[in-house]
Amino acid sequence: MKKINENNFGWMAAGLAFLSSYAFFQFAYPYHLMRREQLDLFLYDTQYISETYGGIGWLSRFSGDFVDQFLYFPVLGPVLIALLLTGVGAVVYGICRQFMARKFALPVAALFFAWSFMRETGTQYLTQYTVATLTYLLLIYAGLKVRKTWMKPIAVCIFLSAGIYCLDKPWHPQYGPLWSTPSVMIEKVMAIDVNVSRGNWKKTYKLSRENLHNNEASYLSNLADAANGRLGDEIFSRTQDYTNSLFLWVSDQVSQFTNGMAGEAWYNLGDMTLAEQSAIVALQFSPKHTGARYITRLAQVTLINGEYGAAQKYLTMLSKTLTYRRWAISMMPENHDRKTEKWLADARRNLAVGDIVYGINDFRPVLKGLLEANPDNSLARQYLLCYDLLLFELDDFMEDYMEMPIEGRAYEEGALIWLSIRGQVDDAHTRQLGISEQSVRRLASFYQDPERYRNTYWYYYMSEMQK
Repeated sequence: MKKINENNFGWMAAGLAFLSSYAFFQFAYPYHLMRREQLDLFLYDTQYISETYGGIGWLSRFSGDFVDQFLYFPVLGPVLIALLLTGVGAVVYGICRQFMARKFALPVAALFFAWSFMRETGTQYLTQYTVATLTYLLLIYAGLKVRKTWMKPIAVCIFLSAGIYCLDKPWHPQYGPLWSTPSVMIEKVMAIDVNVSRGNWKKTYKLSRENLHNNEASYLSNLADAANGRLGDEIFSRTQDYTNSLFLWVSDQVSQFTNGMAGEAWYNLGDMTLAEQSAIVALQFSPKHTGARYITRLAQVTLINGEYGAAQKYLTMLSKTLTYRRWAISMMPENHDRKTEKWLADARRNLAVGDIVYGINDFRPVLKGLLEANPDNSLARQYLLCYDLLLFELDDFMEDYMEMPIEGRAYEEGALIWLSIRGQVDDAHTRQLGISEQSVRRLASFYQDPERYRNTYWYYYMSEMQK
């Protein structure tokens, strides 16, 4: 009876560990796992497997990449991670029970579980590290289960020695960080980033309503607002860092996380040159120089550019994956349906018709070139106007605004500042520019109490001019 109660207690502890870790990664930290999947690649191809997973540490790399592909799915991914973490705690408990009573073994197992759990929350952490940890623990447990006492340490040493070839040395500097802590802010940024990469604009718009006071979050939120035609109304409701909140320049001076999202704006604006460059650099900076997300983007870019030979190369790779196979096959040039042809036609209308000289942090000519190619490119027009406003280039802004005025609170606020500098805030000029009487009244109220209008271009302009 005592043995039965002890076993039940162990199962209850394991169940609690599983449910708690599953609930965390399912409801509080799901995008952390989804983005990890985007940075990985697993092909069902014998040549790829033999060339990629040979040598020391092949088993941990193979198992980690195999598990990572399932992190794409909202429920299955957290279940697999919870099973791995629970397995770590359970095996440590089994090892400890060889030497100590349950009341001591359980706290040690709980500590190992907590340690593995915290490591899993790291932004640069790889699943293969948890797989390797669990496998090493299983080898120790297997050695300790040898019947003869004198053989136990010998068996453990033999098993661990064999494990080094399959799992790599546990003290290897690339084995992963020893400790991490969850970051709610980074998870929220990742949530926006994953949905931007998947083109889920409605969900992205909802996720981006909170001002996270983070440049990457502002960049992604601005893109989501523009995709929903709301950039002119929403841009100053969050923190802006000049034009760095509209464009992220690919550089070795920033994190892989930042480089990985830099191409999203250019891809959606229609500049395939910068979108392709960003995807290639993101691959180079990714932890294992792979990433289904970036290979997918390269396939999209080359298809839009009409480079079908290059597109075929990327699509062939993706057709050997579990999650992207169906999409890749449908994107093969010979399999295009009407929906795909329409997507290509719409995307190609935004391509620049002439050569563009790219200056360092001077993107106005690029945006102007995109609008020359397609004056109906709403995203490019919103970005151009906000680009002028963020640089305080009000003469350029008015030139661009008058070419084709569009609705947006920030645009009216910028035009009113331009008129104010010239002393022309009167009915004739405001009517000529299509500025509403409400905006004029709000400007008068702003001068009386600027703090009430912190979400306006007026406040942004005043704050920067006072520096």
